[in-house]
Amino acid sequence: MNDRHTVRLPVLFIFVTLTLNSMGVGLILPVMPDLIREVTGGDIAAAAAWGGILATCYAVMQFLFAPAVGALSDRFGRRPVLLVSLAVMAADYVVLALAGSIWLLFAARLVGGITSATQSTALALISDLSRPEDKAKNFGLLGAAFGIGFVLGPVIGGLLAEFGTRAPFWAAAGLASVNLVFGASVLKETVTDAIRRPFVLSRANPFAVFAKLREMPGLLPILTLFFLYEFAFLVFPSTWAYFTQERFGWGAATVGLSLATFGIAMAVVQGGLIGIVLKRLGEARTIVWGFIFNALAFGLVAIVASGTVVMLLAPLSALGAVVTPALQGRMANAVADDSQGELQGLLASVRAVAMIFSPFVMTQTFSAFSGADAIANIPGAAFLLAMGLMIVALVINASLCRTEPSTQSA
Repeated sequence: MNDRHTVRLPVLFIFVTLTLNSMGVGLILPVMPDLIREVTGGDIAAAAAWGGILATCYAVMQFLFAPAVGALSDRFGRRPVLLVSLAVMAADYVVLALAGSIWLLFAARLVGGITSATQSTALALISDLSRPEDKAKNFGLLGAAFGIGFVLGPVIGGLLAEFGTRAPFWAAAGLASVNLVFGASVLKETVTDAIRRPFVLSRANPFAVFAKLREMPGLLPILTLFFLYEFAFLVFPSTWAYFTQERFGWGAATVGLSLATFGIAMAVVQGGLIGIVLKRLGEARTIVWGFIFNALAFGLVAIVASGTVVMLLAPLSALGAVVTPALQGRMANAVADDSQGELQGLLASVRAVAMIFSPFVMTQTFSAFSGADAIANIPGAAFLLAMGLMIVALVINASLCRTEPSTQSA
């Protein structure tokens, strides 16, 4: 019983930590338009442009430092890496709460991206702690942590925004601090001298995984479809708060509620509905109809003039998420059984690259077509761009489907 208790508390700590990491992004989404306008004095178009830069910087730091943080945990242990990250995260939220200039927000987002790059360490700790028969179950809990954080973050951020644009950051700092104390009291080091590895710079290279593409012939076209989908779908978290404020005059609470319903719908689609869709349509048709549905959903969000209709469209748009698991299954079947781990690492890196570039492109597109200096007044321009990317994906997929039969027969 004591052994189980010893394992359960650290697992709970990791669950809370990853939930907070996921919440941290969603928590600030509803208030970012108002906060950026507060510190810059600009309009919503300028705020969106800055918001995209901040999101891109955050994603760049997360991508660059994730392998290094994991390698550091192999050398110095999981406990110090996780606890130091939490301490810096709490301090980072305090800086965000007090920031009076865009440059301080910029610096805080850079640091925040580094402190959030602890997923590999958290997964390694769970693997260290779990018995072989419990690993799958505990990894599933971590997936649930991300989903819960994505749903709770926007709701809490939107509600706390009623107390001011800084309130969500103070709340996040408090939660991170409490979790730090909890972790310090329950977390024991799992890296022993028997498994400790020296820190080698080559293992901290975030670009090394892309070299594996050479070992997976024929994967690049499908991977391109995956990238296009991820890039387009990020239009929601990237521009939603700015778009809905400009188009419908939504406040932070409404933005948070709409993002939460979107997150719940995503969980339903990828947690259960995908199995039904794949069974009825098959993998190939699921991908095609998923791209078509996404293109229609993006186009409707861009042109609909009613905020009520768009509120209903947000969770419906999540149905397009059937594309991701269908493409992942297609790629998993295209590579050897002994390359599945490398494939998942490659997909994570491709998704990270999309998270770097998409927020910048989408918010710059919104900014160019909104505000007093707009090229043309089209607040939904970013969603039209996302629709265009889905059409490009459909064309590539159609071409791929025409060449695959002859390739297989050869």
